[in-house]
Amino acid sequence: MSGDRPISTDSDPAQGTPRHGTAAGVAYLALPPTAVDARPAGPTRLIALWPGFDPPRSAEALAMALPLTGVPTWRVYLELPPGDGPPPEGLGSGSFLESAAVEAYGAAVEGAVERLPDVLADLRAQLDVPDGPVGLAGFSAGGAAALLAVATGTVPVSAAAVVAPIVSPRRAARALENRSARRRAWSEPAEAVADRLDLGSRARDVAARDVPLLIVGGSRDRVVPPAEITNLRDLLLRTGASGVEAATFRMEHALAAEPGVEPRPPITEAVRVDGVLTDWFRERFAEVTAPRPPHATERGAVPQEALAAPGRQPRDSTS
Repeated sequence: MSGDRPISTDSDPAQGTPRHGTAAGVAYLALPPTAVDARPAGPTRLIALWPGFDPPRSAEALAMALPLTGVPTWRVYLELPPGDGPPPEGLGSGSFLESAAVEAYGAAVEGAVERLPDVLADLRAQLDVPDGPVGLAGFSAGGAAALLAVATGTVPVSAAAVVAPIVSPRRAARALENRSARRRAWSEPAEAVADRLDLGSRARDVAARDVPLLIVGGSRDRVVPPAEITNLRDLLLRTGASGVEAATFRMEHALAAEPGVEPRPPITEAVRVDGVLTDWFRERFAEVTAPRPPHATERGAVPQEALAAPGRQPRDSTS
């Protein structure tokens, strides 16, 4: 464990107060279990989620987009670890055709997985969460991290859900080349990152873990085209996975408005995806104790100002 303690809060987290802190050197935002119609079922008490390099780009912004309020577990939003160089402007931007962006992407995805055991150990101590398997989720680059964590078996995982995961950095770059009429200029280290993080090549590893997996994509996504989603599902099923499902929504890649760093009211696409992920995890982690309230899928259950780190004011959503 790192010994870092969470940033102090004056309110009882059991009453719904988000917790900001650092675990094993990784900043996080934790939302406590506040579901009013369900209680935990089984050993999973925590879901870890990662944002992407596209909106939402931060833990706070992802928590606003996908709060999973109806899931009776801790939902802990982890920042992607920074690499040595600047992060790309977005995986759909021209910067991803340069080596530095690909290497930063690799450092973030692989670093997130490498740090995960220590991060979870710290989180369990800080949040008083018992040992057990966890749920994993992520968007875009964060979705790649979640898939890589399943493939490597870094920690026990009971279920996972990924939204627009980067299945193949090389194919994402090729699509960008076609749109921009530019050629990528990758160094040998960048090419090696793309090879290591071609998650299709890890399909047998993912399938062997037999982790229930939901893959969500967008029909208008130009970074992760819908065919990537269905092809990955079919590949996993062919290699022996038994609990893989896929869903496609009419949306582009982003799950939040630009710049996607501060928590803002969620866009329509995020509302839909949050509902699907909430149902996915509830089916696996929850025992329903009462009829679901009619407003359960409405947004605003987590106030925008509550998600901002102490000392930071959230940006006006109309700006």
